Amino acid sequence: MIPPAAVSFPYFQQIRARLSTQKPRTPPAATAQEPPRPPRWTSPHGSGTLAPVDAPEISDLLVDYDPDTLARLPVRRSAVVERLRAAGRPGAARLAARLPARDDLLDEAAVDALLLRVHAELQRLSEEFDQGARVRFVLAPLLDALRAAGAPRPLRVVDVGCGLGYVVRWLAARGALGADVELVGCDYNRALIEAARAAASDERLPCRFHVANAFTLREPATVFLSTGVVHHFRGDALVSFFREQARAGALAFIHFDIKPSHLSPLGAWIFHQARMREPLSRHDGVLSALRAHAGDALLAAARAGAEGLSCALFDGHVGPFPVLRIMHAVIGLRPDLRAPFAEQLGPRAGRRLGAFT
Repeated sequence: MIPPAAVSFPYFQQIRARLSTQKPRTPPAATAQEPPRPPRWTSPHGSGTLAPVDAPEISDLLVDYDPDTLARLPVRRSAVVERLRAAGRPGAARLAARLPARDDLLDEAAVDALLLRVHAELQRLSEEFDQGARVRFVLAPLLDALRAAGAPRPLRVVDVGCGLGYVVRWLAARGALGADVELVGCDYNRALIEAARAAASDERLPCRFHVANAFTLREPATVFLSTGVVHHFRGDALVSFFREQARAGALAFIHFDIKPSHLSPLGAWIFHQARMREPLSRHDGVLSALRAHAGDALLAAARAGAEGLSCALFDGHVGPFPVLRIMHAVIGLRPDLRAPFAEQLGPRAGRRLGAFT
C-alpha cells in the first residue's frame, strides 16, 4: 500500500502554492549521499490543471517487445528498479524489487498473471464509470456521419491497446452500432489478448482480438479508438501516435483519457485506495492521473501528427466541478465529416464539442 503522504502531501502543497501569494518554500539542498529527486509535481498550467508528471508507470516497464516482430524481450528487474528510483518513485521501486525473477530476468508468467489481475481491476473501473456507454455516445454519431458521407463498408473500429477488450466487448454485446460495423481489439500482450478472446467466445460476441500493431493491420481501420492509452505517450512519441493513424488511412479517431484538473489526482488516490486490491493498480492508477495530458497538449500533438484530419476536444472544459466529467476525448476526422458529425451529434451534445481545426 502506498502511504497517503506519497500522493496527498505534494498535491495539497501544490494547491496551497497556487492559492497563496507567497512563494513556495525552497526545498532543502540535497546531501552528497542522496542526489536530488525529480519533483512529483511541477508548476500549474492551463485552466484548473497541473503540469503532467513524466515518471513512468510500473506496468510500462515490466514488458518489452521487438517493434517489428512484436516478439517479447527479456526485462531485467534491476533495470526496472533503477529506472523507478531515478524517476523519484521509491515506493514503486520497492514494488518492482519484489517481483519474481531468475538471474535478474523478470518471470514472464508471473508478470502476465499480475497484469491480468491489474487489467481485471481496470475492467471493473470501466464498468463502474460506464466507459462503454461513454464511447458509444461519441462513436455512434461518428459512424452515422461516415455512412452519410459514403464511407466504404465495413466500418472497421479498432481499439488500440485494448487490454482485456472490455470496450470492444461492451459495444459488441449491445449490438447498437449497426450490422455494417466490425469491432477489433489490438494489444501487444498475448496473455491479455487470449483472455479477451476467451471472454468474447464465452459471451458469443461478434468481435475479434489480435496480438498486433493496430496501425499495421492487413485490414485497415476506419476508426481508431482507445481508453486510457494516450497518457502513456510523451513528447515526440505522442505526435507519432497520431501520425501513425493518419498514415494507416483511418478516416477518424476517438481517444479517451483522464481529464486533468486540480481534483483528479486526489480523486484518483481516494478511488484506488478504496477499490483496488493490487498495489500496482493503486500506484499506476494514481500516476495515470498525474501523467494525463491537458486538452491543449493533446490537441497540439494531434494536429501536428494527424495531417489531413481536423481535430477537436470533446468534454474538454474543466470548469469549477471537474468531478462531473472525469474524462475527455481528442477526436480527429476527415474535414468533410465535420458537418455531418455535428449534425448527428445533435445540438445538446454538440455544446460539449470544441472547435475543429
